[in-house]
Amino acid sequence: MAQQNHFDIIIIGTGAGGGTLAHHLAPSGERILLLERGGYLPREKDNWESRAVFLESKYQAKETWYDKNGNTFHPGIQYYVGGNTKVYGAALLRFRTEDFGEVRHYGGISPAWPLSYQDFEPYYTKAEHLYHVHGEHGVDPTEGPASAPYRHPPVSHAPRIQELYDDLQRSGHHPFPLPLGILLDEKDGKALHTSACVRCAAFDGFPCLVNGKADAQIICVDPALECPNVQLLTGAYVKRLETDASGRVVTKVSVERGGQFEEYSADIVVVSCGAINSALLLLRSANDKHPNGLANSSDVVGRHYMRHNNSAFMAISKQPNPTVFQKTLGLNDFYFRSDDWEYPLGGIQMLGKTDGEMLKGEAPNWAVWKPEFALDYMAEHAIDFWVQSEDLPHRDNRVTINARGEITLDLRETNVEGHHRLVAKLKGMLKDLGLHDHLMSRSLYLGKNIPIGGTAHQAGTVRFGRDPKTSVLDLNCKTHDLDNLYVVDASFFVSIAAVNPSLTIIANALRVGDHLLKRLG
Repeated sequence: MAQQNHFDIIIIGTGAGGGTLAHHLAPSGERILLLERGGYLPREKDNWESRAVFLESKYQAKETWYDKNGNTFHPGIQYYVGGNTKVYGAALLRFRTEDFGEVRHYGGISPAWPLSYQDFEPYYTKAEHLYHVHGEHGVDPTEGPASAPYRHPPVSHAPRIQELYDDLQRSGHHPFPLPLGILLDEKDGKALHTSACVRCAAFDGFPCLVNGKADAQIICVDPALECPNVQLLTGAYVKRLETDASGRVVTKVSVERGGQFEEYSADIVVVSCGAINSALLLLRSANDKHPNGLANSSDVVGRHYMRHNNSAFMAISKQPNPTVFQKTLGLNDFYFRSDDWEYPLGGIQMLGKTDGEMLKGEAPNWAVWKPEFALDYMAEHAIDFWVQSEDLPHRDNRVTINARGEITLDLRETNVEGHHRLVAKLKGMLKDLGLHDHLMSRSLYLGKNIPIGGTAHQAGTVRFGRDPKTSVLDLNCKTHDLDNLYVVDASFFVSIAAVNPSLTIIANALRVGDHLLKRLG
């Protein structure tokens, strides 16, 4: 292979895992090639248009997948520099200390991780600092210890959300400022002239037109590319990974780009395509030494897929809610248990603010429930919530690919009772606080035509562990079966807890980055 096509490290994918890893390794001087199947997300007015983003799914991949019954659906997945962080809500929370141990749920067991919270804590702190997380440690009583404070204060609540925060506190609850990765300088609730973020309504689920969201492209990839040893190829779809005759070393990365086929090689190859596509790449790369898929002697690749039990809701307040930037509050009072149930329920967060275009897209569903509510009244009085519970890693929840290249996501719901109880808790709290007790489901935030939870929080499929018989990766996220192949995204998760996965992906990329720096000397 030509010397110009050989690198010290190839990283496939530029999202929270791959982008962060590239940034961490860039100062080392090692020759790094980033391969991204998409391009840069276009900066255009539609970035901030609800119709384009949610109703037309303009920035989602134009792919058709299949469920276990052969029904088609369109995944809520994005292929851009920065990966899914280009449209994430940037809620960057740590797993709780207990999440790394075995947790008993009503629906089964959430297994223990092979590493502890203490192993991840220094990297959580580094991740929070790197991604400009605005927050306050010590307010959420479920949070584990932090070795350093956030470098940025919490994003201030709009007046209506501050009222809700105060009401929750008075009723004996423990709301906390939601930690957000955001490039915001503010005073008195208004963005300063030095701020990239302008506190607009198009943050949660939208691309950011003014680059005010702390996504992997803005925070990691673009700065890494300032180093002359880092190169990025966009529109580069990795078809498969080839190995030597022993099957122990990846020797070629086969890429389709611009209608042409290209080959690259590296001393170290890192797969970071997201839990689903990382598993698919390993499955596509089967060969004589790896007949069930690359690094799949355990038959674990593609299995134990998780995505959270998620629901998005809108409550109607008796007073108007003129809030623009709404995603600033969280509540974990029922994370581990409730006063009437001994098992975990999950967490509650604010969502981005409802607008008229979203309601028009969802109105047919609501007409049956509350026909007396006009859409304009709903939008003016709406307060929006995200309810999130842990789903469990079922072996048969898996992603597969057939000989025609068709992708099947086999999904069965797990641990739903805790989620139903959490929704009921939210309903009861809102009724006590003077909001309508009927919660209206928000399908657009979950993704049209996608099973509950969509693919936004995809995890599992290439889990790490100490035993090669039950895991694909070792503790450094190197494959047990190959000497130079790593996987660094949420596919390494053993369980998914009930908090957003992004900060743990970022922290793990920093952790694996430290290991690679030592390995490379």
